[in-house]
Amino acid sequence: MSTVFVVGSLNIDQNIRVSALPRAGETVRGSDATYSPGGKGGNQAVAAARAGAAVTFTGAVGDDAHGRRILEVLAEAGIDAGHVRVSGTAATGTAVIAVDDQGENQIIVSPGANAGLTAADVEAGLAAVQAGDVLVLQLEIPTALVRQAARTAKNRGAFVILNAAPAPRQIEALLEDVDLLVVNEQEIQVLAGLTGLAGIQGNHRDLVTSLPPVLGPAIVCTAGAEGSFTVVDGSPVHVPATKVDARDTTGAGDTFVGYLAASLAGSDRELPAAMLHASHASAVAVTRPGAMESIPWRDEVPA
Repeated sequence: MSTVFVVGSLNIDQNIRVSALPRAGETVRGSDATYSPGGKGGNQAVAAARAGAAVTFTGAVGDDAHGRRILEVLAEAGIDAGHVRVSGTAATGTAVIAVDDQGENQIIVSPGANAGLTAADVEAGLAAVQAGDVLVLQLEIPTALVRQAARTAKNRGAFVILNAAPAPRQIEALLEDVDLLVVNEQEIQVLAGLTGLAGIQGNHRDLVTSLPPVLGPAIVCTAGAEGSFTVVDGSPVHVPATKVDARDTTGAGDTFVGYLAASLAGSDRELPAAMLHASHASAVAVTRPGAMESIPWRDEVPA
C-alpha cells in the first residue's frame, strides 16, 4: 500500500448543541460546550488511517493541553506525527461549532498554531514522498504552503488531492499541481463564480462536468443526502448517499476525503468505487456527534 501524506490543520473543536442555528444578530441558548480534537487536516488524516492506510501528517499545535490531546488521538490512529510542530508561542487552533437538531452546523475557526506552519516544515514532512503515494491538502493553512506541498509531491510522482475548503477567494496557481479536487455543493458554486461560470451552469451536477476543462483537475462534488458526483471518461457519474438519520454532519466531508484517499492509495480502485466506500464511511460518521471522534474504523464501514 502507498502512503497517504496529509499537510493541514489541527484544531480543538468547541462543540455547542442548539435547537436552531442563530440568524445574524440573534442570540440562542445552547448546551454546555464540549471539546474534542479536530481540524480538517487532522480529521482527514485520522479517516485515512482508520480506513487502513499508512499516514504521515505535517501540521502544528500549541504546547498546551489541547495540543497534547490531539497528538494522542493521532497516535491512537497509528499516524506518523513526527512532523507536527509544537509551538511555544501560539495556542492550538480552535474551531467553535454550533450544531442544530437537524445535524447542520455553523463553524468559526481561529487558526492559532496552524498559522505558524513554515515552508521548512512542509519540506521536511514530505521528504519521504515517492511515486504512487497520495497527498491530501485543504485550505485551513496558508495558501502558499498548500501550493508548495502540491508542487513538491507532484514533482515526485505522487497523486495530489485538494479539498478546497474553506472555499478560496482566488484560485490563481492553486490547482496547477492538483490531480483531484474535492468540494461540496457550496464550494463548487464559489469556484464557478471565480471562473466566470456562475449563472451559466448553476446546478452542481452540471458544474462537475463544466469545471474540469476550466480548472484542470478532475472534480468530486459531495452533496450531502444527494450523494457525490464526478466525471469518468467524459461521462457523469453519480454515487448515491447511504440513507441514515443524521445526528451531526460535522466532519462528514473530512471522513469522505480521508477514506477516498485511503482507497486510492490502497488498490487499483476506480474513482467511483472509492467514492462509494467513502460515502459509506461518511454515513456512519453523521450518526455520531463530533468530528474526529465520529470517524469510523474500517471494520465499521460496509465494504
